[in-house]
Amino acid sequence: MHWVDKLILEYEQGRRELKKMYKNADGKAEKKEINSMIGDMTFSIEWMKNGTQPDMYLGIDKKGAYQKDHFDNMDMFPSLDVIPERRLTEEEKQAIFLKLIKLTARERQCFIMREGYLWKLEDIADELEISKPAVHKTLERAKRKLSLAETA
Repeated sequence: MHWVDKLILEYEQGRRELKKMYKNADGKAEKKEINSMIGDMTFSIEWMKNGTQPDMYLGIDKKGAYQKDHFDNMDMFPSLDVIPERRLTEEEKQAIFLKLIKLTARERQCFIMREGYLWKLEDIADELEISKPAVHKTLERAKRKLSLAETA
């Protein structure tokens, strides 16, 4: 997992915790402060996911700019070699890269663990600390985005 993907997941967890704090907050001033923090976290998460400042409509959109260098070295996917003696060409690696950047961080994690490393759904669920049905749904979404078979 790339450092930005980890950071996004940490920020999303922090935002969930802030939302719980907001529900349990007593005073109006406390709720206002927590709500401000939630807004800042949401802004940061959106910026990290898109690679551009949120709510900006001018300039070039470089979607996922911070996540792109993670796939520069496609040799990190040894099981993507179709035949053990054969290595992926640069064109094949580029084609895979262009498909994978269409996925969210979670979809990319699940997809690579399942299709690249051939992990079982249970193992992926344990690693990501989510339920097995959540892994299954995430894989279905990823495959739909990649125009692959409907089932995981």
